[in-house]
Amino acid sequence: MHSYDVFRHYERLHWKLADLDVDSIDRDLVKPEYVTLAKSATMGESNVIAAVHGFLNEFVDDYDFSTFAVVWGYQEVQHHYAFRSWLAGVGEAVDDRAVDSMREPYAPGTTPSATLATNIISELTVNHVYRAVAAWVEEPVLKSLLLNASRDEAGHAREFIHYTTKRLEKRPEELPSVLETLYVYSSEAKIKHPVSTFKAGISDLGDHETIDTGFDLFLEKVAADGELDVLQDKIRRTFGGMTGLDLGSNGKVRRALAEALA
Repeated sequence: MHSYDVFRHYERLHWKLADLDVDSIDRDLVKPEYVTLAKSATMGESNVIAAVHGFLNEFVDDYDFSTFAVVWGYQEVQHHYAFRSWLAGVGEAVDDRAVDSMREPYAPGTTPSATLATNIISELTVNHVYRAVAAWVEEPVLKSLLLNASRDEAGHAREFIHYTTKRLEKRPEELPSVLETLYVYSSEAKIKHPVSTFKAGISDLGDHETIDTGFDLFLEKVAADGELDVLQDKIRRTFGGMTGLDLGSNGKVRRALAEALA
């Protein structure tokens, strides 16, 4: 099974939470924006339990992917605890009520392939943002954490691409749902994460930072001109490579979707 190879790779090369030396945080270099970003990341990563729950229910007939989902979930939980550990190291707390409110699972996608496609987009997005923010952050411990998490997200994207490609080979009728997912997210005028869509309006979040808080701060403080275009182009090229279609623009995605539905 592919998940066995993934598990062995993670076990051999993956970093550990114990590697995060919070005692060496340079508080003189900590800015309020760093705290906001870390709290935002903590909330985004906290959605992992809902996601794993959804995966195991939706892919009840796919042991290989379900096993990967558990391994993936372990790493995402690690990210959540790592950002919380950094925050604790600078004397900042996360509201557990806000975290608890993220527990409810997602509704399933229109097809399982659409669910996988959504996660490709989320992993590529967070990988891009974490890597860019790591280059901007000056505090060394947080910088290292962001780089580690960014590399993890790139690996996650690679595996979701693998499973989506394999599923489409067996279920080509699910291609329109993948193209629809791509079109919806790549048409956004701002960086958008599925957590924002599916967990909007949760009352228990109150004034707590969310993943959107971090994305807004990224666009305001970190992103270069045209950053969103760069990210969306990367996502479209990824889907093009996965499907063998020319998806180089939103117009081409729309035409490919129309042809797939015809």
